[in-house]
Amino acid sequence: MRFFSVFPPAARLRGTLAVAAALALPAAAHAQTAPDDPSGVIECGPVQPGELCVDFDASRSVDPSAGVLEYRWDMGDGTTLTGLTVTHCYKVRGHYKVVLDVAVPATGEVRRAERTFDVDLTRKPVLNFSASPSLKARVSQPVAFDALDSVLPECQSVVVVWDFRDGYTQQGRHVEHSFRKAGRFAVRMSLRGYGPGACAASNCVSQEVVVEP
Repeated sequence: MRFFSVFPPAARLRGTLAVAAALALPAAAHAQTAPDDPSGVIECGPVQPGELCVDFDASRSVDPSAGVLEYRWDMGDGTTLTGLTVTHCYKVRGHYKVVLDVAVPATGEVRRAERTFDVDLTRKPVLNFSASPSLKARVSQPVAFDALDSVLPECQSVVVVWDFRDGYTQQGRHVEHSFRKAGRFAVRMSLRGYGPGACAASNCVSQEVVVEP
């Protein structure tokens, strides 16, 4: 997991108050070989849905004379939280302006917008897929696979490749497949990206489908 930290300069509130924010981004799961490599030597991670959780920490209050402080967070999507440290999970990719107000209950003093943070979730890869009616099926039963909101934001175009681990592959965001024998199949969905240098060439995720006789 990668952490991007922002350490703003100290603010003044009856002493010195330093506020830090950490943005945690799950790393993309990269295929070690091409998705259609017949050797099957590919390592894929679990699905990475579009949700992104952000941790904020305002614990670096270095002046005890400030007394008890209250921290009020506006997360930029209609959610408000309170506390020295908070965690918030965003459901929609986008830009969010997070605003922190700091108050001194003993005096009633409130520093509005003591700190603001620009949270950019538009560059996070999303790797996720569903199987319908479920991840359990019977032999010869059609199973619909959907790439949902999977995206590689840095790429100009993306091709979705499915490997059902039973000798069959397909391409497309929405596909249907019937397994011809019982067993457990680690179905892989790979995103092949095409574009500039920042575009990841290949990402993949895997979920197990259980096929019963």
